[in-house]
Amino acid sequence: MIGLGTIVNCIAIAAGSSLGVFLKGGLPRRFETTIMQALGLCTFFIGIGGAVSGLLTIADGSIATQHTMLLVLSMVLGALIGEALDIETRLNGFGAWCQARFAGGGEDGKFVEGFVASSLLFCVGAMAIVGALEDGLNGDPSILIAKAVLDGVAAIVFAASLGKGVYLSVLPLLVYEGGITLLARFIRPWLTDALISQMSCIGSVLIFAIGFNLMFDKKVKVGNLLPAIFLPAVFFLLSRFFPALGTL
Repeated sequence: MIGLGTIVNCIAIAAGSSLGVFLKGGLPRRFETTIMQALGLCTFFIGIGGAVSGLLTIADGSIATQHTMLLVLSMVLGALIGEALDIETRLNGFGAWCQARFAGGGEDGKFVEGFVASSLLFCVGAMAIVGALEDGLNGDPSILIAKAVLDGVAAIVFAASLGKGVYLSVLPLLVYEGGITLLARFIRPWLTDALISQMSCIGSVLIFAIGFNLMFDKKVKVGNLLPAIFLPAVFFLLSRFFPALGTL
């Protein structure tokens, strides 16, 4: 059944969120703070691992870097596009609207933060893209089911720290993974293994930024950096007309 992986992924996040919200009710404040720091630390190093694996290569027994200029250009141009569209504010606004409508207004002060942070974490990364493509092209949901297990555990921790807003992350995940699954037959010829690797590397940098926000209570506008993930595909298409872009 095509789309099964996305459905399982959404169910796992909803189940994990339910358990996390249940745990949150019985946790003292100091436990929430420590859990948040632990979650930030884990997210931090997941992002580092993905970024390093995409940027470093071993050639002739020595370590070298690759795609660094692509990363810089994608992040800078992505930031410009994201700021122009003000994606972060729109995400926050949608979260606030849902909070007012479904969560009793000010009942949960971290509702919006939980929605935005968990949505970004669950949607960026290689498993979401590759898993959705496999599901759409071959009817193989195994990658997304494996991702569902990871996301379900993460949802428990997120919801235990940030509350009910994590439930809402199911919506953008459904649109994102479900959309890639449905469009897989049309977009797969454009997504080479190298291109997916580049997009994944940039996604890992954004995961690092999410961990930075959680760990240090800072506010990197990760939502406004989201367009950066898709810019390697733009450079790939343009490289057919401007071959120099293929060397980034």
